[in-house]
Amino acid sequence: MRIYIPTTVAGLRRLLADEAIQPLSGTAFALTPSLREAYLAGDEEELEYVAMLEAARSSLRLLAAEWADDPEAPARRAVVTADVDDVTLRPDLDASVVRVAGPVPMARLASVHLDLEDAAEDVRRAAEVVDAADLGDEDAELALGDAEDHDLAWYGVQELPFVLELDVPDGG
Repeated sequence: MRIYIPTTVAGLRRLLADEAIQPLSGTAFALTPSLREAYLAGDEEELEYVAMLEAARSSLRLLAAEWADDPEAPARRAVVTADVDDVTLRPDLDASVVRVAGPVPMARLASVHLDLEDAAEDVRRAAEVVDAADLGDEDAELALGDAEDHDLAWYGVQELPFVLELDVPDGG
């Protein structure tokens, strides 16, 4: 199953160091039967994109938590895609949520998706209000929409060291 793992730039750096990614609480997102049932239309690619957007939104929550310790951490959503066999569906949490049993090794990764620098201001604003948006706050929903208007850039896993070195230097 193709899964979408939310992370941050710091998480991508850990991925390189550990050669594996450990989803927080094992949580990832995927095109699940529940997600497919939630949409009347959409082909496989469109519904996988919905799962990836859910992971990107979850990345906002990870960023907000990270800023409590490091307010200078890069304001970029990050999602890692992987192909794994052993996941547990969690429709009780959300239609696209799955649980992964343990770390996902680099060999199982398919790609990395990361905001470009021009999204940083909108991402920072959205991360600060993502929970309020989920509770229906209109202004927060607009801020979230501004961040989600930015498409995540696609990178091959082998490009990750260069992307982090050239595009997201430490502290940026």
